[in-house]
Amino acid sequence: MAITELVLTELRTAAAAAADKLATNIVGLDVGERLGITDAFLVCSAPSERQIGAIVDEVERQLKETHGSSPLRREGRGTGTWVLLDYGHMVIHVQHEEERAVYGLDRLYADVDKVDLQLPETA
Repeated sequence: MAITELVLTELRTAAAAAADKLATNIVGLDVGERLGITDAFLVCSAPSERQIGAIVDEVERQLKETHGSSPLRREGRGTGTWVLLDYGHMVIHVQHEEERAVYGLDRLYADVDKVDLQLPETA
């Protein structure tokens, strides 16, 4: 099942915001059929807690300004190594590079379709 145009548009906005703050390894995943509780994941990485915070702030700001969307929940802001923003229809994971390697969301959801985020190849 493909994600809706609304989710795709917001996911691309979030991905572009993350890229603006130099997030690495940005991946969109269509998890709707697999999970049933959300339509898509955006997963990205950063090498430091400060950069993770900057990415999260920019993603929230751009989604609010562009789409009027605010997260229903935020988790992990205090730890700074993995911040989760739950928008209901999509969940954004901003992870420290080491956390991403350990928890392997990319491996866990390797069988779902990737979403074309329309980012430049360097993002």
